[in-house]
Amino acid sequence: MRAPTSYGLPRLGAGAALVAALFVTAAPQAQARDNVGAAIIGGAAAGVLGGVAAGAIMNGMQPPPPPPAYVVPPPRRVYVEEPETVIVRPRRGPICHFERRKVWLDDESFTYKRVEVCE
Repeated sequence: MRAPTSYGLPRLGAGAALVAALFVTAAPQAQARDNVGAAIIGGAAAGVLGGVAAGAIMNGMQPPPPPPAYVVPPPRRVYVEEPETVIVRPRRGPICHFERRKVWLDDESFTYKRVEVCE
């Protein structure tokens, strides 16, 4: 299905006005005694005015405006967890490790030994 274009209704209104004008000009010549000339002109004028009014009503309709872009979404849920209990235990004893230390054998020579160091 094709979407209606914006110039579809005005074109229909213009076509209706053209048909009404053709009917007015193609009407047979009225005689003075017929007394129908005023009725034809009045009917044509009423038709033209009605067509103009109907075209204005149809063309005056506009689609509703889009929703505003600043709609604020609802706030997010926040879950709060209870803090865990922290137990601090005292140290069991001194912390020890091994280091390499230089040990002098005499005034000129030395060697390295592994020594346990406790803090």
